[in-house]
Amino acid sequence: MRIGIDVGGTFTDVVLVDNRTGIFQYTKTPTTHFDLAEGVLTGLRDILKMANVPIGDVDYIIHGTTIGTNAIVEGGGARVGLITTKGFEDVLEIRRVARPKEAAFDFGADNPPPLIPRFLRKGVTERIDSQGNVTVPLVEEDVRAVCAYFREQQVDALVVSLLFSFLNPAHEKKIAEISREILDGIPVSLSSEICPEFREYERTCTTVMNGYLGPVIRDYMNNLTKRLSSEFGELTLHIMQSNGGTMTAEAAKDHSSHLINSGPAGGAIAAAFVSRLTGNEMAVGADMGGTTFDISIIDHNLPKTTTWGGVTNYPIKLPMVDLKTIGAGGGSIAWVDEGGVLNVGPKSAGSDPGPAGYGWGGTLPTVSDANLVLGRLNPKYFLGGKLPLYPEKARAAIEAYVARPMNLSVEEAAAGIIRIVNANMAKGISGNSVERGYDLREFALITMGGAAALHAAEIARDLSMARVIVPAMSGNFSAVGMVVADIQHDYVRTYASKRRNIDPKNLLDQFKDMEAEGKKQLKEENVTEDRIEITWSADLRYEGQSWELNTPISTSENLTEQDISKIVNDFHALHQQVYSYSEPEAVVEFINLRVRMKGKNPPLSLTHESKQGLSVEDSKKVMRPVYFEGKGWEEVPVYERELLPAGAAVRGPCIIEETISTALVPHGFTGSIDGYRNLIIEQENRG
Repeated sequence: MRIGIDVGGTFTDVVLVDNRTGIFQYTKTPTTHFDLAEGVLTGLRDILKMANVPIGDVDYIIHGTTIGTNAIVEGGGARVGLITTKGFEDVLEIRRVARPKEAAFDFGADNPPPLIPRFLRKGVTERIDSQGNVTVPLVEEDVRAVCAYFREQQVDALVVSLLFSFLNPAHEKKIAEISREILDGIPVSLSSEICPEFREYERTCTTVMNGYLGPVIRDYMNNLTKRLSSEFGELTLHIMQSNGGTMTAEAAKDHSSHLINSGPAGGAIAAAFVSRLTGNEMAVGADMGGTTFDISIIDHNLPKTTTWGGVTNYPIKLPMVDLKTIGAGGGSIAWVDEGGVLNVGPKSAGSDPGPAGYGWGGTLPTVSDANLVLGRLNPKYFLGGKLPLYPEKARAAIEAYVARPMNLSVEEAAAGIIRIVNANMAKGISGNSVERGYDLREFALITMGGAAALHAAEIARDLSMARVIVPAMSGNFSAVGMVVADIQHDYVRTYASKRRNIDPKNLLDQFKDMEAEGKKQLKEENVTEDRIEITWSADLRYEGQSWELNTPISTSENLTEQDISKIVNDFHALHQQVYSYSEPEAVVEFINLRVRMKGKNPPLSLTHESKQGLSVEDSKKVMRPVYFEGKGWEEVPVYERELLPAGAAVRGPCIIEETISTALVPHGFTGSIDGYRNLIIEQENRG
């Protein structure tokens, strides 16, 4: 048995799967922002009670959290001191001498301030050259003086990022040794351990992020694990990483930068899982929760990854699932600007005070309020009736803040809110796919989060996408992604060598050293040898290029000149695919070597249902008036999803309800239930 827990901005989602039977249990509970651990514990108690199993029967608990991302956005990280090579204290300030990309033509725009202010960035005398040789020995008295200063300044964490330490970490390690004596054991992050790659700014920023989030993550993990063990006994808790894999909570305390986008990464893994299950190699994961809309690209059943992620223009040079997040959730607030134009988001009502229709004290109109007013949400069946909704409060909020200022009826205003949030989400999907050369006509749109299935068909129509897939438990599906995720660790070394200078044996030794480090880590996490999967790759580029392409490499016990030539030819082919040209005669450089180590979890054993003899009519609950823009109110059938048999087909317009989400099949669409109980929504007469 496995449990996945996803803490979102509005709700904490919990899923339990029994791999012996393939049966899932799921629940939602409001996220407790004053103490996130309380919501996790409440959800865990609820799911164990629902499943009627003791905690001792659960083999694996994995938790995804946005606590790191929130700390960056809200400026709630630790007070950090930075030690760097003397003369390079302003690397964080200088950056890449570029304005924020979203304000490229705004000459008044500025980047966010460095996470470490100037008075907490100190240089020490030392120098390692570009070959890893010590040219200026480390002056230890400088280190002691800086550490004494940081002690006076009461820093919570220390970051060390020296020039070329990725080639020779000796000076960084010595600084860590000295600092631990003087700074009473505060956490120390070394760039040679967190991000051992070239590019000084990105390496420093990534390591700073690890130090900035470290105490926040550590305090949260200590609080959560202490309370879990107090109530349930000793447990091994795994945490979702931004690369789509997991690590133990103990390991996460020292690798906090790996937890940025921890929660949304679970959604991407879940979307990849469904794409394999349904035979859709190309898909877009659309995770619409209460606060945000997270977009992931699934390419040949695998989530796209990147080593150039980041949050609010702070680059994070670590492997992570390639996600785009926009402020378009069920709790996104609708507002009319000074020009009389309707906007939706990015601000959200969250879970406190929540949408007006929740009755939790919120008074501002949100996307959820619009869906409630339009009849798309059942006020007596939200979360299976666990949370009653108040349509009159939703109507009052929309009338006061949107309808009256724009001289519209409440229904017209609510329909306008839906149209705008759909356009925002379609634009976000297009920017993450079409602008990268993908043809969305080949793609399925896989919905996750409680709100996505209400909007997905209309978005798919606007983008000419092939179909919409609404998985069973769509509202909790990011948590499902966590229970199917593997333990994973990524390792990297800067190699920086031209093709003609590469010695195959030396290249093999580099890969094998990283493998050995990864195996050691996995064995500490109780992963047996037969469950270890190893992947190699390298970042290659043509001489003179600024950026690299990550090129897969077959693992081997021996590398030859012919193997090196094949790697180079694969790079040429990849360059042709991505940029529509290649230069086979140009000099190729090997920049970074990468090893991905996975501890494979047993695959889920899901039951495939055959077509059943039950009638679709047996699942019809009621006829309900639903408002459609341009058509007005219509009586449409409402179906209970749990009662729709495999093979069932319905025609829009109709509503399909389940305990934790609601799906809309609009005019011109049909819906069908496949053998894995996915709802497949497709446009009729699609050209």
